[in-house]
Amino acid sequence: MAKYIAVAGKGGVGKTTFTALMLRYLIRSKQGVSVLAVDADPNANLNEALGLEVEKTIADILEQTKDPKAIPTGMPKDVFVEYKLQQSIVETRDIDLMVMGGPQGPGCYCYPNDLLRKHLEKLSENYDYVVVDTEAGLEHLSRRTIPQIDAMFVISDSSARGIRSAGRVYDLVKGIKTKIGVIYLVVTKTMEGSLDELQEEIGKTGLEVIGDIPLDPEVVSQDLQGKALFALSDDSAAVKAVEKIIQKARL
Repeated sequence: MAKYIAVAGKGGVGKTTFTALMLRYLIRSKQGVSVLAVDADPNANLNEALGLEVEKTIADILEQTKDPKAIPTGMPKDVFVEYKLQQSIVETRDIDLMVMGGPQGPGCYCYPNDLLRKHLEKLSENYDYVVVDTEAGLEHLSRRTIPQIDAMFVISDSSARGIRSAGRVYDLVKGIKTKIGVIYLVVTKTMEGSLDELQEEIGKTGLEVIGDIPLDPEVVSQDLQGKALFALSDDSAAVKAVEKIIQKARL
């Protein structure tokens, strides 16, 4: 069974950067490992960080299930959804990607969400890791479309406001029914002395800091040029920091 890893945090704190570099480390350090990346953030951009093109999102497929005319005559709805979900996966030699997409429209999605949960559970049998870049509101976790989480990284930038936001995400995590194992705090865009200055705010969250990621000019340059973070050099400060964090987490 796959090991589920989730990355959570508000927008702009470096959540997707951390996710992409964690994926980079997993496929490069664990020979033969199979990885499914799931972009569950409505503001989906993990594919850009990975250098992949996405044509169809899960939200598009679930919307289709509300139109009876979209389903071929004689085909059961669950078979149609299963087929479409499988089609939505972007497959590469090193990593596969599934994008959840934007907020769903009006109407009941209990049935398709139940199918999605069952599909992910079945799909996970083919992977060693399922890595989820989730949204700050943790919608897919609270709906239990993501069946479980073995390890979660809550991401904050190196600001008091960011740490407080991470604390609120942690409060949300404690209130959902999805089974979650260990939970860590990662502080991004740090400079010398950042963590020392934030200790009081960090202490209020109740989160354990597993590491920090320094402000990296190479990451800034890649973002400005719209280049994939997978292409960062091995000497990148962010790459090295994420490698150290994942090794410490023993994933």
